[in-house]
Amino acid sequence: MSYEEGRAMARELEAGTSGMATGVPLLLLRLEGAGVFLAALALYAALDASWWLFALLILAPDLGMLFYLAGRRAGASGYNATHTYLAPLALGAAAFHFAAPLGEAVAVIWAAHIGVDRALGYGLKYPESFGRTHLGFSARARRLIRMEHAEPGMDRAAD
Repeated sequence: MSYEEGRAMARELEAGTSGMATGVPLLLLRLEGAGVFLAALALYAALDASWWLFALLILAPDLGMLFYLAGRRAGASGYNATHTYLAPLALGAAAFHFAAPLGEAVAVIWAAHIGVDRALGYGLKYPESFGRTHLGFSARARRLIRMEHAEPGMDRAAD
């Protein structure tokens, strides 16, 4: 994220955090993500699938970030497509219907990834900036916002 994007987010923060969860709803969304992650781990163990497969694929949904190479709007769309529960739910339902254990395992791994992301505060992206999500600003974006509000003359590189 550029310094200019950080300044734009600081101005937006001053105007309000429209579209971002805050307070108790944010806490509930993060706890929900942790719950999904734990449930996915339990389900994965019950599937008796390979934990090597789990380790290999747990970060695969982050390949959606490659869409950012085509710009912020495409990046947010690609990232969000790989970080909503709709696709792993559809894959899991289809895999269950067709008795495809590998598909079931991949769906559960995918849901686990999304759950842990939500628990850690990584939310769905807005096209304005990678650091602006439905769960608030990323840690890096918050640092840039703090820098924007720092006292004049403070060393920006120190943060």
